[in-house]
Amino acid sequence: MEPVKVGLLGLGTVGGGTFNVLRRNAAEISRRAGRDIRVVHAAARQYDPAALEGIDQVQVTDDAFEVVNNPEVDIVVELIGGYSPARELVLQAIENGKHVVTANKALIALHGNEIFAAAQEKGVTVAFEAAVAGGIPIIKAVREGLAANHIEWIAGIINGTGNFILTEMRDKGRDFAEVLAEAQALGYAEADPTFDVEGIDAAHKLTILASLAFGIPLQFDACYTEGISKIEPQDVAYAEELGYRIKHLGITRKTGRGVELRVHPTLIPERRLIANVDGVMNAVLVQGDAVGPTLYYGAGAGSLPTASAVVADIIDVTRTLTTDPGNRVPHLAFQPDELSDLPVLEMAQVVTAYYLRLTVEDRPGVLAKLTGILGDAGISIEAIKQQEPGEGETQVPLVMLTHTVEEGRMNDAIAAIEALDVVTAPVMRIRVEQLQ
Repeated sequence: MEPVKVGLLGLGTVGGGTFNVLRRNAAEISRRAGRDIRVVHAAARQYDPAALEGIDQVQVTDDAFEVVNNPEVDIVVELIGGYSPARELVLQAIENGKHVVTANKALIALHGNEIFAAAQEKGVTVAFEAAVAGGIPIIKAVREGLAANHIEWIAGIINGTGNFILTEMRDKGRDFAEVLAEAQALGYAEADPTFDVEGIDAAHKLTILASLAFGIPLQFDACYTEGISKIEPQDVAYAEELGYRIKHLGITRKTGRGVELRVHPTLIPERRLIANVDGVMNAVLVQGDAVGPTLYYGAGAGSLPTASAVVADIIDVTRTLTTDPGNRVPHLAFQPDELSDLPVLEMAQVVTAYYLRLTVEDRPGVLAKLTGILGDAGISIEAIKQQEPGEGETQVPLVMLTHTVEEGRMNDAIAAIEALDVVTAPVMRIRVEQLQ
């Protein structure tokens, strides 16, 4: 049987890893796929030939469209990243009747609806396992392994940079800026770390997971996104004292009113397995009605872990090359004409519990004013922790844990609290999830 011919767009960290895995494990991959898989054409503006054994046997160009338009290529593997020209390249590959494998979460989150519609029309597959959580096979798990379930919710640590920063802050009491600088020096964070620390990268991934879980169109613009740059060492310490840990979570949950889609710092009980996922590792917790909770853990980035997912997709596509397109696994888990119009909730409609840290004047009656405002808003308090003022200090931190309440009501209560003359700084608010 003729080998399946692959065109590789990008020979950087992931592209180079993919090329090396395909070469190194060629015999094992052939046994699994039922035929040989061979890279015949690649596109890269810069690459290190010494790091890619056998690259001299491959046609390499600096024009990615040459690869996409090569009639010999069966599968185009897009590992360039970003929105453009990745979108144009993928759509051109589909137009040419080629299957596509991509690790590009931003592309899928923003343009996936358009890309999947084009692929459906042309009868080709777009595979994207590596777009979420690197080497963890979470796409296949949600789309296929848990297909018998109503997925109730998903919560994930799906950005390693943010998890590394919060782990260092907890373990060593360091502040955010110091740990971020180290993450950049170690190569965990980009020179511009906005996508990682402000939650945009995680929001891309969560958008994809929500669509797979609940059968809704991809809606990145509806995802609430909040970063970790305002987290202080004292918040990490207070969380520990209260029996919690702070993680930067992506959470999506199906409710009677719609779908929650949100990325933000979150207190979770320290006894939860996901609370103990540290460093640059990723983990995704999925709650299904039949299976209960399942946890998926592993490396969320890196050359070989991500290449593992990319090559698995190439093998999957190879296995389905002769399959009737109507009998393939749907891109977003549900048949295209069965996607739901269930709305994504505004953040003000989400119900959760809260950690509040206030800086207040050390004088009588302050606590009564605060609890009065919360009581009037129907917000009950689970725990209060007040530090004794140091000598000569007139302001003290006050920490509260609340029971669950709709966020809109909490927003109103915080506005009223910040208007008090005894409150001397903006309220620090972190959401709390039990993940039960």
